[in-house]
Amino acid sequence: GLSTQPIWRKLWDDVMKTRPPNSESITCWRKKFLETFFSNVLHGVLDVSSDWRLNDQHFSPLLHSSPHVSQLTLCNMLQGAVELTAEHNRRVLENLAGSLRILKFQHLLSCDQSVRRSLVLLLHRLIHHGSVSQVSMYSWPVPDTVLLVLILTMSAGFWRSGNALACHGSPCGLCREEDKAQSQESEQEGAERGCNTEQEGSSGENQKRHPKEADACMNSVLSGPRSPPLRNPACEQTISAVPCGHSSIQGSSSPHSSSEQLSHHPIPRKTRRRLKPAGGRKRRCLRRSRGRCADPEDLYDFVFTVAREDNSGLLDKTSTTERENTENWTSSSPGSPCTGHAGCKKRGGPAGILSLKAAHRFRSVSTLELFSIRLTGETCRTLSNLLSSWVSLENLVLSYNGLNANISCILSGLRALSRHPECRFRALRVSDMFSHMPCMELVRCVLSALPQLHTLSVSFDLKNQLEGSRPEANPSCSKVEIPESCLEVLEIRFPREPLHTAFLLPVLKASKSLQQLSLDSATLPSPQELGLLLEVLKECTPNLKKLSFHDVNLAEHQKEVLLLLQDPGLQEITFSFCRLFESSTAEFLSEIINTVKRNSSLKSLKLPGNRLGNHRLVALADIFSEDSSSSLCQLDVSSNCIKPDGLLEFTKKLEGHVQQRGGQLPFTQLRLFQNWLDQDAEMAQEALRRLRAVCSVVNDAWDSSQAFADYISVM
Repeated sequence: GLSTQPIWRKLWDDVMKTRPPNSESITCWRKKFLETFFSNVLHGVLDVSSDWRLNDQHFSPLLHSSPHVSQLTLCNMLQGAVELTAEHNRRVLENLAGSLRILKFQHLLSCDQSVRRSLVLLLHRLIHHGSVSQVSMYSWPVPDTVLLVLILTMSAGFWRSGNALACHGSPCGLCREEDKAQSQESEQEGAERGCNTEQEGSSGENQKRHPKEADACMNSVLSGPRSPPLRNPACEQTISAVPCGHSSIQGSSSPHSSSEQLSHHPIPRKTRRRLKPAGGRKRRCLRRSRGRCADPEDLYDFVFTVAREDNSGLLDKTSTTERENTENWTSSSPGSPCTGHAGCKKRGGPAGILSLKAAHRFRSVSTLELFSIRLTGETCRTLSNLLSSWVSLENLVLSYNGLNANISCILSGLRALSRHPECRFRALRVSDMFSHMPCMELVRCVLSALPQLHTLSVSFDLKNQLEGSRPEANPSCSKVEIPESCLEVLEIRFPREPLHTAFLLPVLKASKSLQQLSLDSATLPSPQELGLLLEVLKECTPNLKKLSFHDVNLAEHQKEVLLLLQDPGLQEITFSFCRLFESSTAEFLSEIINTVKRNSSLKSLKLPGNRLGNHRLVALADIFSEDSSSSLCQLDVSSNCIKPDGLLEFTKKLEGHVQQRGGQLPFTQLRLFQNWLDQDAEMAQEALRRLRAVCSVVNDAWDSSQAFADYISVM
């Protein structure tokens, strides 16, 4: 019954010799230590020979810690992928296939073909035959197109078995075993079918096939995807339109192509299997077709042939494509076929085009995150094509990818996915530096294309950098009717755009299930606008539980603030950096306190960045007085210029209310980030010690003098 947490914490200090980031949020030091230990040994950061407890020839640090690793980050030249796929780490890779859930790539660089082959084997084992459910990529401003497409394609479950997955000349063992099991199943079904036809006395030539012929026919059927991908109207026939000297497989007119075989041979009922979600059972690998015609190169060789060619033409072509997309944006709304490039609708000259139908379908991940990775027009079309049939995908995060007009291509792929009967897509988060179109228009377009979304987050820092280059409201999108949606969470960060309730009204009317709304960096065009918004929220969103305003000037909207605080339906309200007390009087603070005291449904009140100061913080303690019916559990007063003496006085007043109420207080957490508590460390420690006897305190060691110096330096 004793906890081993202190032991693992001490091991961290002894072995890692570093201060762990965000140590206050670590719930299991054993897991934290073993995951970090595995990563540091893998990347050569930790030298095991320097510690006598680890320097043992019978001890394998990677093998010992691998069963406890749930997330792994691969960096730079992918040295970790090469090490993990080495023969001596076979058991390590087997352990990771069962334990790993999140695979991250960070600061990747171009690498040679042998390294990419190791990456192929790693992704195949961890995703197609493993348990990885999330792939995240970070900080890749100028990505290697070939490497990026490879990771995206394998994450979506598309690839070819055979030589592409060879390790030292031998094919994947799991694929080989499942091929054998599937072949036996096919032969058995073929024999049963032949037996049935004899019993029925059929004399048709096609019904008297030799069992081996039936097996060959069955294998040709099984070589295609068990759940054929949808045709994406936006990027039809394209998987990776990058320069290549090979002829188009999709454009082949061979009468023996695999796609024609799929249409000619019926699929027996027992061989049909649905695609499993990322968290479900491992899918069987599909064997290569014996009956299809030989392709000049498989997808693996296709992708890596591109890497050896001159990419300068691709970059020039990409910039031209983006210009064409921008010109065509005003005539095509998001979700409609992207017409910026001929290769998006048909085969385009020398560009090599490989159909998704030519690849097999394996298990795929449920979450894809792309942070600070520039996506060109070509890459967006590739991603769109993958998204159109990525039925296991539940969450997609696109952050600072420079999408601009290419967002239309992404949305058209998601629109095609939403029509799939097994679609599980539920959350979309898009953020970027510049907005190509007004935020509310983009929200309307997304909800029109994806009514099944549960979470939508749209965030932009600035309007388009070129004055006049941003198109006006798109008529085709503005007039579209928004169907009733399943939206529960809506987050919008405006690039200093005016918040017009009239534009938000259709979205709220279609989102009856909305529970959480966040509005960030919006400007209010008129004093009446916030009042109109509150009326619309009350009328259209009866299930709203959480409402957040960030960096919205509410200094002149005291009446509306009080109305929100007395709303019986809201459980969490956030006014973050809203300048609440900029021009207020003492009466306004008293009205806030009395309103919260009477509201028994409000559980969390967050007021960071509103210049509370010491005297207003002390006054807020009266929310928990003896005559209060408040159920407030969490209070956030971060970044409010609070000093140690003010915090100590607040603590003493709170202790008095606890005594008056007989020790019963609903208050459980106080958040104090980035306040001026370092001005008197001794007094601050006393206040925190006494405060922790009443509630949980979450704070940080913030250097206010350095923060002030940073502020002055950027003025």
